[in-house]
Amino acid sequence: MQNLTAPIHAGAQRLFILIAGLWVGGLLTVGYLVAPTIFNTMTDRQVAGMVAGSIFGVEAYLSTVVSVALMILANLLITRGLSSYKPIRLILLGMLICSVAASFIFIPWMNTLRDQALLQGMPVMLSPSADMFAKLHGASSVVFLIQSALGIYLVWRLTKTHPL
Repeated sequence: MQNLTAPIHAGAQRLFILIAGLWVGGLLTVGYLVAPTIFNTMTDRQVAGMVAGSIFGVEAYLSTVVSVALMILANLLITRGLSSYKPIRLILLGMLICSVAASFIFIPWMNTLRDQALLQGMPVMLSPSADMFAKLHGASSVVFLIQSALGIYLVWRLTKTHPL
C-alpha cells in the first residue's frame, strides 16, 4: 500500500526550507549589508542609527513571527513522524529567544534612551546615557550575531541530504 501522506510531508518540508531560507537570507542581508551601507552612505550618524534601528525593529518582529510559525510547522512535521525536525526546534527556539530579546528588550530600551536624548536636544552618543546606549548596542549586536549563526546552522541542517 502506497503512503498517501508522503507528498504532504514533502510539500511541508519544502515550504519549511523555503521560508527558513528566505528568513535567514533577509536576516543576514539586513545585518551585514543594509545596516553597514546605511552608515557608510549617510553623513549624519544619528539619522543613520535611527534608520538602521527602525529596520532592525521590523526585522526583529518579523523574526519573532517567523520563528514561531516555523516551530509550529516543525511540531506538525514531528507529529507526522519526521523526527529529524526535533533538533530543528531547538535551533528555532534559540533564534526566537534572540528575536524576542531584540524586539522587547534591546530595541525599546535603546529607543527610549535615544528619545530622551533628543528631548534634551542632543544625540544619544553625547548624552548622559551614551555609556548605557553603547553597552546595549554591543549586547544587541552579540545577540544578533548569535541569531545569525543559528540561522546559518538552521539552513545548513535543513539542506543536508535527506528524503523529502
